[in-house]
Amino acid sequence: MARRRSFEVFTLSFLDTICCGFGAVILFYTILSAQAGAVRLRETDVLSAEVDRLMEQVQTGERNLAVLRDTLTRTRNEIASATRETSRIVTDLASRREQLSSYDAQTVARRERIEKLKADIRSLEEGNRRLEAGSLERAPLGQQVSGRSAVERRYINGLILRGRHILILLDVSASMLHEDLVAIIRLRNQDAAHKRAAAKWRRAVAIVDWLMTQIPAGSSYQILTFNTQAQPLVPGGWLAGSDTAAHARGMQALETLVPADGTSLYNAFAAARGLSPQPDQIVLITDGLPTQGKTRGLRRYVNSAERMRLFDEAVSQLPGHVPIDCVLLPMLGDLQAAHRFWHLSHVTDGTLLMPSKDWP
Repeated sequence: MARRRSFEVFTLSFLDTICCGFGAVILFYTILSAQAGAVRLRETDVLSAEVDRLMEQVQTGERNLAVLRDTLTRTRNEIASATRETSRIVTDLASRREQLSSYDAQTVARRERIEKLKADIRSLEEGNRRLEAGSLERAPLGQQVSGRSAVERRYINGLILRGRHILILLDVSASMLHEDLVAIIRLRNQDAAHKRAAAKWRRAVAIVDWLMTQIPAGSSYQILTFNTQAQPLVPGGWLAGSDTAAHARGMQALETLVPADGTSLYNAFAAARGLSPQPDQIVLITDGLPTQGKTRGLRRYVNSAERMRLFDEAVSQLPGHVPIDCVLLPMLGDLQAAHRFWHLSHVTDGTLLMPSKDWP
């Protein structure tokens, strides 16, 4: 009897079909997963690029922040400096206002002194006119001196040489070359011959010549030249007024001098006080206030206030109770000189003479 074959549900072909289906499903999911991974990679690359861009922006921002911080620090320093400068300017402005008020007060006082000087000048001119009206003999104006003449010339100027020991102080500083500062600077750079030929210096030489001719026969005299230092024109102490040879030596020495350097009135007055016997009359020939004291100062330029202080220091060196006659050949712009020398002559019973350009 034949055996019956058993029926099986899961045959090999069926299992192959199921495996193929599962493989297809797995392959499908694998393909989908791969595509999703590629998308994620692309997204990751985009995000990485964006992160890199943002990091670069952050780094740029940090650098800009450092620059801004440096700029802020400099700005704060500049603000602090500007604040200090503003405070200094405000303080300086307040000081200038005080000085301006002081200058206004000084200007009023100077105007009053000028008016008084004008009144004194008018009084002197009136006295001169009275003297001229009563004079029996007059000398021609502008007559040149070439030695002691037999007939003494008479000038109505108030300058009378009356001492027993007469000292002539002659300023030989560079300012004696001209009345104008610009012209002085120009002449200072020229040779010695041009300096000796300067019109103002020739006037000073002529004044000294005239003064030597007016020394009384019984009197003696000496001439001290001064700029930064003082020294005798003719060495040998006091010279006799009647000594014509001394007069000639003095004029010869004058012709070799060249005005130079600054003006130390302090050293000139100190040298006058050191003479023995001391002078009993001093004739000062100069053109303005001094520019230095006993020694050369540290500053190259001195203002008007400093020159007045140097003048006051120099006056303290004068020998006591000696008349000071001042012959002033004024500089342009030196407004205080006339008043200071007039006051010096006034308090010492001397005379201030500001001669015209044709005198003597």
